[in-house]
Amino acid sequence: MSAVRPAYSTRSAFILGAGLATTAAFAVAVLWHHDQPQPTMQAKIVEAAPAIPRQYLALVQMTGQTDPTAEGDKAREENQRLGFSGTISAAKPFRALATAGEDHDRALQCLTQAVYYEAAREPESGQRAVAQVVLNRVRHPAFAKTVCGVVYQRFDASVCQFSFVCDGSLARRPLPDLWNRARRIAADALTGRVEKEVGTATHYHADYVFPRWAPHLAKLAQIGAHIFYRWPGGWGLPGAFTGRYAGGEHIPAFDPSRFATAAEPAIDYPPVAALPERRAVNDVGGRMDPTKGWKLSIPDPSTGGGALSEMLARQQKAAPVTLAADDHHIQGVQP
Repeated sequence: MSAVRPAYSTRSAFILGAGLATTAAFAVAVLWHHDQPQPTMQAKIVEAAPAIPRQYLALVQMTGQTDPTAEGDKAREENQRLGFSGTISAAKPFRALATAGEDHDRALQCLTQAVYYEAAREPESGQRAVAQVVLNRVRHPAFAKTVCGVVYQRFDASVCQFSFVCDGSLARRPLPDLWNRARRIAADALTGRVEKEVGTATHYHADYVFPRWAPHLAKLAQIGAHIFYRWPGGWGLPGAFTGRYAGGEHIPAFDPSRFATAAEPAIDYPPVAALPERRAVNDVGGRMDPTKGWKLSIPDPSTGGGALSEMLARQQKAAPVTLAADDHHIQGVQP
């Protein structure tokens, strides 16, 4: 699933719900996509875990549960049954980054990856909504205070905040045209463009799943295949977005061999051989069974009558086409 998995802890920025401050240092390496920009990476000591209001602790833990309560058509029914919350408050423009420098280059890289791998095939408004969610998280107390910190939250775990970070998607080379569009959208977001349709959304998921936390958050909008939510109550309103951008963007090292032996994804439909026969017992469905003495009775086109015979006769009487010497290999072709 290419949707946000709103887990409640991270090793790349902080651990939600924990009372202890945590620090960690990440080794860095070159990027794995040769056709993508390659900003310099650096190690960084991450900040301590923020305090979470007591009334939101259980909800934060719930959003970390990735097993949906429904999938497929059942999930779509549940998603349609869940109503929208009403008024959407637009987020403030994000202008914490300068338009040049290493922090900007790294932030642009991380945000472009999020837009591309989460929503490359979504409408442009859906891609801008994904970028808006990332930047909303940067400014919310519950998440990391850098763009890359938000995108790569729990990057080294089996379940991460954005599924593309830990499901092997990054090992695939992006398509240039779609990558360039994602980069343009990410650049717009970093210079203050706001996607008002999703407001202060900090969570989203694909419409073919129904996570257990969905009824407990405020449902704001659906764009394309993604449904967007904000925290309930005051924690999801503009006044709660008091986090300050920390700077010091970094991109963790990526080990492609981690996914070298990953199993192929299971298809969501049975193979053709497993499909039941949907025909009457005496209906052969156009198939021949020579063991029963059946023989093909369709006349050969050359011996049949009608319009086909007339057409063949006219072709045989047509004059051959005169070709240049260089075209001797197709001499005799009839019009």
